[in-house]
Amino acid sequence: MSSIGTPYPAKVVLILPLKHPERLAPFVEKCLIDGVELIAVVGDGCVEIEDQIDDLVFGDGSDADRFITTSSHPSEPLADALNMAEVWFTDGENRVELVSL
Repeated sequence: MSSIGTPYPAKVVLILPLKHPERLAPFVEKCLIDGVELIAVVGDGCVEIEDQIDDLVFGDGSDADRFITTSSHPSEPLADALNMAEVWFTDGENRVELVSL
């Protein structure tokens, strides 16, 4: 996982379950600051966590500058989610970081 001062690349795969759910909101804010373009969520409960991330990113929708594409990968192995992220086109660094919270 990226440390506080190290920026995330444009593509991130969030691996569930969350061991520290209280870290989700700060993680999402750091992703916004770092210019992350894709957060793919994989593991049990990924659909719900993707919804939470969307709520954190978009809030009430009043700030059009807050945007990250999200995806959830229920019943998919980590390798499939990682492969999807690797081929996802971004304007940023073409590297995928695996994140556990």
